[in-house]
Amino acid sequence: MMSAPEIKQELQNYIEIGDKQFIDKLYQTAKSYMEQKRLDRMIAEGEEDIKAGRLHSQEEVKKMIKGWTK
Repeated sequence: MMSAPEIKQELQNYIEIGDKQFIDKLYQTAKSYMEQKRLDRMIAEGEEDIKAGRLHSQEEVKKMIKGWTK
């Protein structure tokens, strides 16, 4: 199994020799992965809030939304 620095170096080598199509696909893959990690963190934080009882009733949420439009 390759170490993280070895993988980074190999990816850099691929980037250096890759054509536009390869670079675009690699970029989109990396971007999608990072976005999914961000969403996963948000979900985990939401689950923590639920477990800790940090919740809002539907009525409270409606009031908050109403405040946004004023």
